[in-house]
Amino acid sequence: LLSTILFTHGCTEANQRAPVYARSDVEIVADIRIVWDVMAAIDRWPEWNPDVKEASLDGGLAEGSQFRWRSGPGRITSTLTRVEPPHVLAWTGKTFSIDAIHVWHLEGHTGNTIATTYESWDGVIARIFRAACQRTVDRSLEAGLRYLKAEAQRRSSGT
Repeated sequence: LLSTILFTHGCTEANQRAPVYARSDVEIVADIRIVWDVMAAIDRWPEWNPDVKEASLDGGLAEGSQFRWRSGPGRITSTLTRVEPPHVLAWTGKTFSIDAIHVWHLEGHTGNTIATTYESWDGVIARIFRAACQRTVDRSLEAGLRYLKAEAQRRSSGT
């Protein structure tokens, strides 16, 4: 079911040919609007995702807006490339000479939400340290989905 939804919508804008590419998904027991509200409030990411130490959106949630955030050792400046509420949020970013593309896709499914995230890394560091970078991205996507699910379900249950 998940792959049918994903490929039907073609939300694979992350570079599948990059040295590092990952995709992960989860079903969340919460309405798509609740999940979107959690995910799209960039300034509030540190409140629910302990891997994000700070986040600040410049301007509104719109294509072309930039946000600065810190996850791990580096500060990242990202630019929103797709904002399609409540389904798609995507951005590009660069840190440590890694060019990253990240896409979140949400799909309502029988009152729940299928959340899928894609990320690709390109650049010298991603090529040289491909295996280590791949492990980092894989862990990051899994953790991000786990934290998003917990927060959205917490808000959905009203606790």
